[in-house]
Amino acid sequence: MEIIHLNHSNLAEWQGKARPNVMALGCFDGLHHGHCKVIDTAYQKAKEKQAGLAVMSFFPHPRTVISGGKMQVQYLMPLADKQEKLRKMGVDTFYIVEFDQEFAALPPKEFVGQYLNGLGVVHAVAGFDFSYGSRGAGNLDRLKQDSDGQIDVTKVEKVEWRGEKISSTCIRERLLSGKVEELPDLLGQFYETQCKWNEEGFTLSPYYTLPAPGRYAVILKNRSGSVKTEVIVMHKGVDIYCTGKIPSFLKGKISIIWQRQIQGVPKKQLIS
Repeated sequence: MEIIHLNHSNLAEWQGKARPNVMALGCFDGLHHGHCKVIDTAYQKAKEKQAGLAVMSFFPHPRTVISGGKMQVQYLMPLADKQEKLRKMGVDTFYIVEFDQEFAALPPKEFVGQYLNGLGVVHAVAGFDFSYGSRGAGNLDRLKQDSDGQIDVTKVEKVEWRGEKISSTCIRERLLSGKVEELPDLLGQFYETQCKWNEEGFTLSPYYTLPAPGRYAVILKNRSGSVKTEVIVMHKGVDIYCTGKIPSFLKGKISIIWQRQIQGVPKKQLIS
């Protein structure tokens, strides 16, 4: 998979190298079931058209830029994790567009002309509520017109769980209320974070969101093995600590797989 960090300075260079492709559009933070349906749909379209499969995402999160930094989005996964999962899904090209104020101000038709037509897109696939261009004025109903009829469009309807739209927002809400046991129904797997353990404490890697303060049943793992244990997420001080002994083979970079919240943790344990 080719990974291209795209901005207004290098756009012309990549336009010159682009080949016909079907493109999935979205932020894709967390790559939940809804995101996967969009990408799987684009994969099938690419096979039908015998074209490459591209994914376009945006970084930093548009809400952070549009709010002038007043709204800081808590990310579910870093770009490296997203890249690895997209590679396994059969994506050929992953465009990561630098979302800045200049990009945010592009009129919808200019976004389509420069970043879709200009990059060889023959068919665009996105969720039903995807918007683009200045103030989000563009939507999938007008994208074909904005492309001067050159790009066909597939709108993927919302994916629900128990009547609720699966979204990155609803996943963050569950993390921030400690309901990690519900996340496999939204993500297709337990939520997983990367960190380092130095035999004294944990250091969380950037671009993950910790669950709410509380006690959790987790799996700690690395390439050497894994162990089931419990950890406590703190209000202050050390963010995470383990309630039991951690085997020495887990020292260094490890994953924490969050399985369920354990009720009844004394409040003093969360604020000490």
